[in-house]
Amino acid sequence: MEFVYKGRDTQGNKVDGSLNAVSANAAVTTLQERGIVVIGLDEKKASVATDKDKKAIKLFKDKVSSDELILFTRQLYALTKAGIPIIRALNGLAESSNNEALKDLLRGISDSLISGSDLSTAFRQYHRVFSPIYISMIHIGETTGNLDDALIKLVAHLELERETKKRVKSALRYPTMVIAAMVVAMVVITMFVIPNFTSVFAKLGADLPFATKILMYSSQFMQDYWLAIGIGSIAGWLMFSRYIKTESGNLWWDRKKLKFPLIGSIFERIALSRFSRSFSMMMAAGVPILQSLSIVAESVGNKFIGDAINGMLSGVERGDRLTNTASATGLFTPLVLQMMAVGEETGAIDKLLGDVADFYEQEVDYELKQLADAVEPILLAFLGALVLVLALGVFLPIWELSSAAR
Repeated sequence: MEFVYKGRDTQGNKVDGSLNAVSANAAVTTLQERGIVVIGLDEKKASVATDKDKKAIKLFKDKVSSDELILFTRQLYALTKAGIPIIRALNGLAESSNNEALKDLLRGISDSLISGSDLSTAFRQYHRVFSPIYISMIHIGETTGNLDDALIKLVAHLELERETKKRVKSALRYPTMVIAAMVVAMVVITMFVIPNFTSVFAKLGADLPFATKILMYSSQFMQDYWLAIGIGSIAGWLMFSRYIKTESGNLWWDRKKLKFPLIGSIFERIALSRFSRSFSMMMAAGVPILQSLSIVAESVGNKFIGDAINGMLSGVERGDRLTNTASATGLFTPLVLQMMAVGEETGAIDKLLGDVADFYEQEVDYELKQLADAVEPILLAFLGALVLVLALGVFLPIWELSSAAR
């Protein structure tokens, strides 16, 4: 709830403003902690129009990027390591931040702590920014008294996630740019270049080659139905985007992504690497195995693999070994399963899972390098075929007409 208050500060000056709190008593306590003597306090009643305006404004608010989240976590680690109280640390970081969204978030967490909430619950209010793994590690650090240790592990985890995303984007940037350039070139040629040749060929009345007729028919179709094609493409994309956000659509799309040529295996190995690394970190922090599997299933970034991990959870609940449940999913290689089995037998499952994550990350690096080598000749072959069709369609009739004229 939001409250509007009036009061006086320690110097006796009038102050007013608003703040969020779970109750009026919590709001008064928060203001007293800030050194404000409360004169008046009222709950703010938001109108429907105001709520709509706020939603519209939120669309254009700054977001907390992965780099900012890593920087915040590292700064919070340094402050807690130095023994600075958590509320003071959060308020200090809020004042020094240039991101308004992060400022509001940190102030909200600080207000929740002052109101009596525990740290993990305060972070859980912002679940869109903090992942289940992040919140669970905060909870473990809070309950064990080793918050700084939990934070530094989160920094390492977030940095690995960021580097993986950067590697994938870097590998896909070149083919994406080439394909986009080819699509633009095809639209320009079809809409503006071929129609000029079409009028010339029509005046000559000669029998045209098959490739030229295909180009002419394609150009005419694009000119006649370009609006319907554009609207249909946008509508199809919006419907597809909306469908994959549903439960069934997300599961279907994540399953299909794993079967894409060239890049499907990369997506799978990234998800399995994320699972192994996150599971290893949770186990090393002392989180029970069932709770660890439940949390990691939500954080692998792939709904299909997440459901497979939930299947592992069900198997462990029935009393099966972790290695047997992992083997039943069909996702892990024999080498990885053997490493899991050794970890279970020796009681060092967290260390062995860390080694599994390293193995998958090496596989991802290798496949990303192979992707660049495999995509380049495919794109060149496709581009060559496109140029050949255009050359045959445009220049072949010109050559035939010049030969006939001679």
